[in-house]
Amino acid sequence: MGLVSTACPPEALLKLRSGNLGICHTRYSTTGFSELQNCQPFVVDTLHGQIAVAHNGELVNALALRTKVMRHGVGLSTSSDSELITQLLALTPPMEERDAPNWVARIKNLMSETPTSYSLLVMFKDVVYAVRDPYGNRPLCIGRIVPVSKLHSGEEDTEGWVVSSESCSFQSIGAKYYREVLPGEIVQISKHGVKSLSVVPRPEGDPPAFCIFEYVYFARPDSIFEGQMVYTVRQRCGRQLAIEAPTDADVVSTVPESATPAALGYAQQSGLPYVEVLCKNRYVGRTFIQPNTRLRQLGVAKKFGALTDNFAGKRVVLIDDSIVRGNTISPIIKLLKEAGATEVHIRVASPPIRYPCYMGINIPTKEELIANRPEFQDIAGYIGAASVKYLTVEGLVSAVQEGIASLKEKDEMISTSNTSGKRVGHCTACLTGKYPVELEW
Repeated sequence: MGLVSTACPPEALLKLRSGNLGICHTRYSTTGFSELQNCQPFVVDTLHGQIAVAHNGELVNALALRTKVMRHGVGLSTSSDSELITQLLALTPPMEERDAPNWVARIKNLMSETPTSYSLLVMFKDVVYAVRDPYGNRPLCIGRIVPVSKLHSGEEDTEGWVVSSESCSFQSIGAKYYREVLPGEIVQISKHGVKSLSVVPRPEGDPPAFCIFEYVYFARPDSIFEGQMVYTVRQRCGRQLAIEAPTDADVVSTVPESATPAALGYAQQSGLPYVEVLCKNRYVGRTFIQPNTRLRQLGVAKKFGALTDNFAGKRVVLIDDSIVRGNTISPIIKLLKEAGATEVHIRVASPPIRYPCYMGINIPTKEELIANRPEFQDIAGYIGAASVKYLTVEGLVSAVQEGIASLKEKDEMISTSNTSGKRVGHCTACLTGKYPVELEW
């Protein structure tokens, strides 16, 4: 466990040089404890050999599914919902031939048992299956490994295939973005190339539910989702925020780094100059994903320094991408005012987060969210700002969906299509309380 550089030192990676396929996994835990037995990929023996499974997401019906699996006599050795997925895939579905595992049938059986949230890699012998749940809640994309000399050319010389949650990982290993795995799609990757085996439809009328928080905060800005770069979407959010919440101020700045594109968009739309007011200590991790409040607060204290010459004696509009618990922004405002800012106005490039996420993002309880606490009624006074304004839900959805590539272009990628319901949709449950599926507890 730990950082990739610690868990996978160079001498360990050398042992993998003789292989020609594999899967790996890195994320923070949302179901189960952060302990070694819950680490992925999960590997189990089946009638037909070993399978390995890597999972990003969180099953909305994990507790009920856990009971169901155990009633079938299947023992579970961890508290992770990802083990449930592995055990369900190991079960033999009806009508499967004795000597030939039908992985499409097994994956479809999994999808019938749990609607969301999961993106999966399943490795069996010399094949890897890439899978997204029918709602497409968590991202998954495919890249082509190309010769380094052709990395930035348009030539189609392919040396191998890779799959990742985010396309930003491809360039560092000499790969180019190929396409997304579609919601409900089962893709087979082997020495013969990439083949779409099936697309499982959603219940009639249900739209897709890709997590909108990926655009707001979670993803790296150079990643591509739904045919558009995250950086560009965040810029559009900033421009929309300037339209909805203008400010009398002298300069626009940001809480680095994920809010920088939104701040640039706000500055462009408002006509105010953009300057840097904070210097980030790059050796401190992201505070949002620290496992407890004390660690988050300590991270904030060590995270920033003030660039006083850029804002002393001026009114500052500070753009943040989100305010989840309120632990980060208040000490930043205090820092800027003590360093000479006459006013600090906060503009947030997303709506208030009011509801927990049960699909893979670390927002566990309503009580932790500042939007649900009494202080939110005077949040500007509580955090020490001159004013606080948020982007509306409608403004965020508009900014995200404005740049989505045409669905006709997506349909041309595969021979089958998911024809149920709307073709564009995003999960805004943490903002509105409207979850894409009924939650089972």
